[in-house]
Amino acid sequence: MLNFDTVIFDLDGTITESAPGITKSAAYAIEKAGYAVPDESTLTEFVGPPLYDSFRNICGMTDEEAVRAVKTYRERHHLIGWREARVYNGIFELLYTLKREGAYIALASSKPVDLCEKTLEYFAIRPFFDKISAPCEGEKDPGKRFLITQALPESYDRACMAGDRRFDMAGAKQAGIYAVGALYGYGTREELLDAGADEICESTAALRQALLGDTPLAKGRFITFEGSDGCGKSTQHKLMKEYLESCGVDTVNTREPGGCPISERIREVLLDVKSLGMTDECEALLFAAARAQHVHDTIAPALEAGKTVLCDRYVDSSIAYQGAGRGLGDWVRQINERAVGTCVPELTLIFDISPEEAIKRRLGVSEADRMELSKDDFRKRVYEAFMDMCKNENSRYCRVDASGSIEQIHEIARQKVVKLITDTNGGEI
Repeated sequence: MLNFDTVIFDLDGTITESAPGITKSAAYAIEKAGYAVPDESTLTEFVGPPLYDSFRNICGMTDEEAVRAVKTYRERHHLIGWREARVYNGIFELLYTLKREGAYIALASSKPVDLCEKTLEYFAIRPFFDKISAPCEGEKDPGKRFLITQALPESYDRACMAGDRRFDMAGAKQAGIYAVGALYGYGTREELLDAGADEICESTAALRQALLGDTPLAKGRFITFEGSDGCGKSTQHKLMKEYLESCGVDTVNTREPGGCPISERIREVLLDVKSLGMTDECEALLFAAARAQHVHDTIAPALEAGKTVLCDRYVDSSIAYQGAGRGLGDWVRQINERAVGTCVPELTLIFDISPEEAIKRRLGVSEADRMELSKDDFRKRVYEAFMDMCKNENSRYCRVDASGSIEQIHEIARQKVVKLITDTNGGEI
């Protein structure tokens, strides 16, 4: 059972670690206004309170100067500042679990509503929110009590407000709901308690306990990156890790062959050009052996802990390279059934580029390993095997056109991954 059926969140300092973008934008506006830029500690006081009040109270600006400073601040923050934030680690899983368990989730923020929408959307958490309560651009901040009251549903049994500043706590008490102080944000314990906090959480893990009680987190998601050597999957694997971590997703990045100490030792044998005499059967069995250890040591424990696993190659590479490329057929699938057990990916991104272009890209980066020294007909069979997987409708396989720019490819992959990790109903990808 959840401790609350309705949860209202503040944004800055509760969901997002937003100080870098806010302080840089505040310093930009202060300098443009002709005032001396205060130290970093003082600039941090801009996180949370209404900007207009901060420019007046912290910098001593007149009403007219403060209005202009807010406009200048937003010029920078709306352009780049908002993307300099990141979601606190653990918040994504908290929001996912609340939504999965049927909780009503809303946001109450003094930021302009369009910026709130854009921030939640970019960091892949917008699908979890039922309502956003925030002022429109240019409107005067109506205060947290009004925003919280507006965010609440028509009926609820037990509601709380989670925030990191005194405005959040005071607003919650004025609205008649439970107040949870996020001490990991930008407020102090004294500030939160003085403003009426009913409970203080020193970390996102503590906040999770306060909101979820004994409700378990969902099992983690498993996503694999596949394609011919040189297709760009490793670059996209790295970019996806960076993006998901900015979204607060607890992520484990791994690869095959490898991913744990024993499997990394097997990798050295498999890829070493000194192993050119290796039989096809030996190669397939070594891949399966490395995979079995990888699943046992890395993948399965991470998924059980609720982490999202991103793996650069997995069993589909064996089916394509050894099954089709080496001509070993369905035997490869059979020997891998025991190796993977129940650890089957929920989403497999297959990056599609011609085998000729792929190997050209790959050899332009570094010296070829043993697998990459294979002949053209081998690479063609591998490519065709991956494309056959993509034709498997309503499955986990997703073809990604890898002929565009790195940014274009990442955006396609990002949309597919976000759709998976935000789905609390088990729908199709």
